[in-house]
Amino acid sequence: MELHKLTAHELIPKLETKEISAEDILQALYSRIKSIDSKVNAYVRRQNDSSFRDSPQETGTVPITIKDNICTQGLNTECCSKILGGFKPPYDATVIKKLKAAGLSIFNFKANMDEFAFGSSTENSFFGTTHNPWDLERVPGGSSGGSAACVAADEAIWALGSDTGGSIRQPASFCGVVGLKPTYGRVSRYGLIAFASSLDQIGPITKDVRDNAMLLNIISGYDALDSTSINTAVQDYTKSLTNDVKGLKIGVPKEYFVEGMDKEVEGALQEAINKLKSLGAEVKEVSLPHSKYAVPVYYIIATAEASSNLARFDGVQYGFRAQQTQNLIDMYKKTRGQGFGDEAKRRIILGTFVLSHGYYDAYYLRALKVRTLIKQDFDKVFKDFDCIIAPTAPTPAFKIGEKVSDPLKMYLSDIYTISVNLAGIPAISLPCGFTKAGLPIGMQIMSKPFAEEMIYRVAYTYEQNTDWHKSKPKI
Repeated sequence: MELHKLTAHELIPKLETKEISAEDILQALYSRIKSIDSKVNAYVRRQNDSSFRDSPQETGTVPITIKDNICTQGLNTECCSKILGGFKPPYDATVIKKLKAAGLSIFNFKANMDEFAFGSSTENSFFGTTHNPWDLERVPGGSSGGSAACVAADEAIWALGSDTGGSIRQPASFCGVVGLKPTYGRVSRYGLIAFASSLDQIGPITKDVRDNAMLLNIISGYDALDSTSINTAVQDYTKSLTNDVKGLKIGVPKEYFVEGMDKEVEGALQEAINKLKSLGAEVKEVSLPHSKYAVPVYYIIATAEASSNLARFDGVQYGFRAQQTQNLIDMYKKTRGQGFGDEAKRRIILGTFVLSHGYYDAYYLRALKVRTLIKQDFDKVFKDFDCIIAPTAPTPAFKIGEKVSDPLKMYLSDIYTISVNLAGIPAISLPCGFTKAGLPIGMQIMSKPFAEEMIYRVAYTYEQNTDWHKSKPKI
């Protein structure tokens, strides 16, 4: 029995009957990582074979892989950046405490990511690029590319990622797995090293929808340590997995099906929509008229908040500090100059500019007003519809290096996911087909705030009536 290939909901009964042990699962994962991660590079700080078991591994039930920007006490958490090199948090993020309380073991290798979650391809990591297990010459998406790739390649049972503008859903789409961005405030951000505080959310990346719902059950809930956490009831999301969409009203935004979308992506989405219709859902075209402003609004708000959040990394309290400096100001300059990668510097500069005197009102304040209009578009649709369906990404996974020299082209990779973060609503990506070249295609399901149960109901029904999630990369 190849334990690393199983889902959490398949492993848990075997653990309960003592057919297998938690150590058996760990050994299966270590063996899998040892055999293929040199090709995928989904995990960081795994330089040699001796490092496989060099840090203490807590034995719980099902091990979970954590993105490198979620604090784990005593375990390096560096946001895949040189500037945080060697940082071992003195505390656990709230989600980590919840996972441990539920009996899960925290895997002792962290998942690769774009530095500080800045990117859509996991090419901006200090530890090197992660490769898509479906095609090693292609990106896995980003910034949670390591989390999605390790789940897709059976190097992890399940994983946590973070989503600021699509960073869970887009890699889930590229890697053929299931990724949920919860409602803003549903999952505590305490212990998540911030990129853009009004947009960031931690969420689950899994092999199927049931595992996703199980994991959201564990990590959801109010947290007094997070000032943006919402004190609202958390349902048992597994009760939403009913295999029934009869009578549900599903909207398809006309603004998302435009020129430039890959034809195979468009075809797969149309087939998925037809499948839901055949299962009894009512599907109609809707309009989200301010969608065209989402990318510019996002890259004003997100970079402004990133500039503010990253000001704390200066070589004084933790992480990397430049040597041979003449004075304090010189130390700041050299530490930040040497410690941050190119994309991080680009976003800090952009954010500092839009917050600067004379530009704040023209850019940042105006972007906040348009953000409100984007949210109102969704509110209007959700008065009459249960959920919205759209592509997760306009294309399948692109080649490594293809968009590195053109940041704007890279930023447009998240054109279908960004609006969800701006509006604070939940959304999931799940597999809905493959290109002729064998690359996964993802479908995105969105719903109103705190309606994750509706998303899971539709996603599970679709998944149960298709076989896309059963396909595995040949690696």
